[in-house]
Amino acid sequence: MASPRRDTRGIVDAAELFARVSFRRHEPAEPLRPYLEHYWLLDWDLPRPHASQVVPHPSVNIVFQRYGGQPPFGEVSGVGLGLFTQRLEGRGRVCGIQFRPGGFRPFAPGRPVTHWTNRRVPLPEVYPAAAPAAVLTPEDEHARVTALDAFLLSLGPRPDPQADLATALVDRIRTDRTIRRVADFARAEGLSVRVLQRLFAAYVGVGPKWVILRYRIHEALERAETERAVDWAGLAADLGYADQAHLVRDFTATVGVPPTAYAPRAGSHG
Repeated sequence: MASPRRDTRGIVDAAELFARVSFRRHEPAEPLRPYLEHYWLLDWDLPRPHASQVVPHPSVNIVFQRYGGQPPFGEVSGVGLGLFTQRLEGRGRVCGIQFRPGGFRPFAPGRPVTHWTNRRVPLPEVYPAAAPAAVLTPEDEHARVTALDAFLLSLGPRPDPQADLATALVDRIRTDRTIRRVADFARAEGLSVRVLQRLFAAYVGVGPKWVILRYRIHEALERAETERAVDWAGLAADLGYADQAHLVRDFTATVGVPPTAYAPRAGSHG
């Protein structure tokens, strides 16, 4: 299993965020790696508020949070369909678990993953024995990682071949730019479109078309963050768009500003 990824895909204005907060990723314990992307840890002590924005991955997260003097708490955060914004101010800490697409279902097998989509559910409603303070209190971040491992291992996930299949299919979409149409993808995988859609609903939480489009936007967002002058027409062609206008439309609808307005803003922090 690969180490935690280092890209900033999905994080809007990543340079600005990382200039203000401490952000780290950690690998989970070996038995958990088939199910998880990584743990993500966030700490901040800000003289003035900052709005953090993320274009969500097709992943469920469990998030342990502490803001200022408030009691620690946790949530199950399903796949977010739109831009997610979180206001950070004062001092705070977050310890997050990002599941691989398909990886959450073995930890909550009683419901399809669409049940959680676009919802933030208080952790006690799902896992009554969870103890957010045990995760958030240690100052040593490796102790926090150990606490996250212990929490997940206590849930006893069972192997599920359908979950493995869903994870593998999403990985192919993420890494293969030639996958552009659901019907073609289903045919190449030996599945009907209906079977593919049902699998994604049960194990990913969103449909395959949504996943294809979201990973396109993630790549466009990262290119805008890291390149001084993006060839938007060329990028649109690389990502399988009919023309630049379609990329601009999807980017604007997701991020809130057109790519040509976002790119100079992102570049100003680099």
